[in-house]
Amino acid sequence: MPTFQSDGLTLAYESFGEGPPVLCIHGFASSGKVNWIDTGWVETLTTAGYRAIVLDNRGHGGSDKPYDPERYYPQDMARDAVALLDHLGIERAAVLGYSMGARIAAFMAFQHEERVVCAIFGGMGMNLINGLSDGNDIISGLRAPSLDGLKHPTARQFRIFADHTKADRQALAACMETSRQPMARADVRRIAVPVLVAVGEADEMAGPPEPLAELMPDAEAFVIPKRDHMRATGDTKFKTAALAFLGRTFAPNSQS
Repeated sequence: MPTFQSDGLTLAYESFGEGPPVLCIHGFASSGKVNWIDTGWVETLTTAGYRAIVLDNRGHGGSDKPYDPERYYPQDMARDAVALLDHLGIERAAVLGYSMGARIAAFMAFQHEERVVCAIFGGMGMNLINGLSDGNDIISGLRAPSLDGLKHPTARQFRIFADHTKADRQALAACMETSRQPMARADVRRIAVPVLVAVGEADEMAGPPEPLAELMPDAEAFVIPKRDHMRATGDTKFKTAALAFLGRTFAPNSQS
């Protein structure tokens, strides 16, 4: 994978297709490949005439994996995303984030509005503001010597996922400590770019999408039918809603 430099770290990315750029930011314990390529998102975006750029966040995939929790605040990872746009010579892009990636996208849209045409917050509703209640359980699960005796359902789910993706669990535990930092309600209100908030109907981790969308001046909510947090990622209806939103805000004949 090609790489770029950000904040003293070497980070990995891939780029597919041509057209208006869509920067895809994956969720916790995932990677660009797992979140966006394996789920068909890259194919969906490129077929629709977009350039899909997938980033491996720090601590994940082919990117550097520091063990210091102070390296994983969402503001820092938002700067990584901007650094990738700089590296590629892209002035402005649509940003598609899922879960932790949606939190990063939100901080990016707030702090670097001039670089974001529009944003899609997948798997992230009001818990962008309220925070993640079971983060400490997830950290304990990642640091546990094995799955044996690990009873907390969310912690167990993420531990299995991390083992499946062969992730660095120590780096993920450090990431979970600070990447879940909530965003201030007042800051959410100041996100001015168009936003689609898409959350699974059975997603208990994200919080409801409607009240989050209502806080922003140009946002809309979409409930992904019959999906929980993990199974909503590559959902066909989610993709259809995302493409419709992009078509209204960043059509393939647009300029980046």
